[in-house]
Amino acid sequence: MERSKLIAILTGAISVILAIAYLIVVQLLDYRDMKPAPISQFDSPPAITISHWQVDKITQI
Repeated sequence: MERSKLIAILTGAISVILAIAYLIVVQLLDYRDMKPAPISQFDSPPAITISHWQVDKITQI
């Protein structure tokens, strides 16, 4: 029983360390000053729209 308890504590500690590391990385990424790209750098592709209508013939007998 002692070995399984040690493994449970070890995996719990690893889980807590990974969770704290994740929160730190998210905070660092969120802290960056994100500026939008200038409009002139966007290479706008042509707009393509496709519409398809299908009407089935209803035949009464």
